[in-house]
Amino acid sequence: MAVDGINHKLLESYRAVSAEIETALADRGALGISPGQASALLLIDRSGVRLSDLALRAGISKQAMMEMVDALEQGGSVRRKSDPADARAKVVRLTARGSRQRAEARRAVTTVEGRLRRRLGERRYEQLKQTLSDMASGEE
Repeated sequence: MAVDGINHKLLESYRAVSAEIETALADRGALGISPGQASALLLIDRSGVRLSDLALRAGISKQAMMEMVDALEQGGSVRRKSDPADARAKVVRLTARGSRQRAEARRAVTTVEGRLRRRLGERRYEQLKQTLSDMASGEE
């Protein structure tokens, strides 16, 4: 992979933003969760969400999401309950701790995005968001 290639630049940017979010989480006392776990917490509805739907929302495999939910459950952030609509399925729900962590995660992400917006300026920030959305959609 070329150091000046788009893949490398995207990876560098992802790592830099993740590090900023991790610092913002730590500053807010949301210790014990990674930026990825914070993202997962932000995707869980108040009523809960099935693991498969959570994986789909996050854009990762069910196996990867299961590992993340296992870690969040061990940390007391979420719990799994039987889905009343389908006894075979489990619904992931936030605990009180997870709700607090989600609120802190939302504030941390907002803080980091605000810094990026100021650093890039409004126009470039909005262009970047649109460019990344276009890339993610895969449309030409």
